[in-house]
Amino acid sequence: MDLTPDCTWTPDEVARFLRVPKATLYQWRYLGTGPKAARVGRHLRYLPEDVLAWFREQQKAA
Repeated sequence: MDLTPDCTWTPDEVARFLRVPKATLYQWRYLGTGPKAARVGRHLRYLPEDVLAWFREQQKAA
């Protein structure tokens, strides 16, 4: 998985990184509780730094 600043992650890559099912990732997005994502055309993409920031917030809340 590429961690360079100019890359984006697909839902599959984010789910693999977080070790959760892709369906869980989609549910979090629907509920507004998951990491920030953006649409590029019809494709959903995540910035690695947004995923990591979201993960760190989850650690603080635990």
